[in-house]
Amino acid sequence: MKKIRLALLSGGISSEREVSLNSGRQVFDALDKNRYDIALYDPKTDLKKLVMDAEGIDAALIILHGPFGEDGTVQGLLDLLDIPYQGAGVLGSAIAMNKQVSKKLYEAAHIPMPAYHSFSMTDTIDRSMVVRSLGLPLVVKPACAGSSVGMTIVRDEKDLEAAVALGFSHDDAILFETYIKGIELTCGVLGNDTPEALPVIEIIPGEGYEFFDYTAKYTAGATREICPARIDDTLTKKVQELAVKAHQTLYLKGYSRTDMILSENRLYVLETNTIPGMTATSLYPQSARVAGLSFTKLLDRLIDLAMAEHEKTKLRRSK
Repeated sequence: MKKIRLALLSGGISSEREVSLNSGRQVFDALDKNRYDIALYDPKTDLKKLVMDAEGIDAALIILHGPFGEDGTVQGLLDLLDIPYQGAGVLGSAIAMNKQVSKKLYEAAHIPMPAYHSFSMTDTIDRSMVVRSLGLPLVVKPACAGSSVGMTIVRDEKDLEAAVALGFSHDDAILFETYIKGIELTCGVLGNDTPEALPVIEIIPGEGYEFFDYTAKYTAGATREICPARIDDTLTKKVQELAVKAHQTLYLKGYSRTDMILSENRLYVLETNTIPGMTATSLYPQSARVAGLSFTKLLDRLIDLAMAEHEKTKLRRSK
């Protein structure tokens, strides 16, 4: 059988470059070498090479995180090069990366989420109004950043200024959210036209971690994950329904992972990730494994979905 010529993209120029490179190495190791002829590309250094090689590439795996990886830019380039790739297209990627926009769509779809305010760098922020409206503690985070980069839990109004400065150091827009303490849950979705939810994961941050932040995500032993989550069947179904609804509301394809908080028997959607972590021990592959998909088979499925969606799009455009 002829091998699929696969471009594996990792690295990039965002603050999550090292995470992406590590994920890329693990994905490379897990890919079926009997099925794929794999070429590695780092968008930081290899974009011209990718363009030159495009005609000889059958599909791409994007293992990039943050700006210029998850935000639709690389997806747009691959569209121009006529290369199938896994996951969301330009529109869905851009929407999900921008928490201001995704929250507006969640709101319109009646997806429950924490109360919030958003501000751009040119806005005058009435800090007292924000505190009165959302209460303390509250969360400050950049509108466009992944892995909880630039995020702060503020417990005292005097700490707001530093939190705002940190948020704006990563983006020109920030969000203030009501801080909801509860059980952290996450749920993956897999599929194109009829996406299905994977088993729900419960995340337990280790001692010294208030929430599943950047360090907790990427430090071995910093968190404990339980899959399936220790919630009843009714709640499990609700989490899975919300994950699929969020996926469809943001115009996503292929796969995604939606993070939620369960507090006092109420669910709150925090955000949806279009390129979830892809190491063997990352949340999405863990959940897929419980559903019966090994890491290698999961990667096969994502590539198959990408190529099927690409063919469908080409057929539609040719009519």
